[in-house]
Amino acid sequence: MLDRRDFLTYCAALPSAFMQAPQQITHVDTLQTGPPLKSSVVKGADLSTEGNSPGAKARVHFNGPTRQLAAVATGVVTLEPGSRPHPPHRHPEEEFVIVTAGTGEIEVDSVATQVTAGDMMYAEANVLHGIVNTGSTTMTFYFTKILAKNA
Repeated sequence: MLDRRDFLTYCAALPSAFMQAPQQITHVDTLQTGPPLKSSVVKGADLSTEGNSPGAKARVHFNGPTRQLAAVATGVVTLEPGSRPHPPHRHPEEEFVIVTAGTGEIEVDSVATQVTAGDMMYAEANVLHGIVNTGSTTMTFYFTKILAKNA
């Protein structure tokens, strides 16, 4: 029979395969610090990709506070067939998504809707939402997350 010390020693020696691996996600955290964004043009071809979720790449055009907003983040995400940037989630920012290529499914507040190019999503602050590419081609969508001052 194992005593407490032997049990703890045994548990500590378990292979790391039994430990939960960190989840791979592609998510853009909205920046609330730094100088206000300035009026400008950002060339998409110059942007590097962010995130480590397989099949999901984000490129961020603007991210930071403005003179009127606590924060705004906007960019483009590409999803390979079957991929998603992250599981459904919620955050204090309001968010818009515009699908520009491919097909998929967007879930908002537990309601799943099939989407294609030209469709748009709005999620209020702290409302559960998510997106997945259910098609056979690359899906592209643009996002804008907005956080009001004093929100």
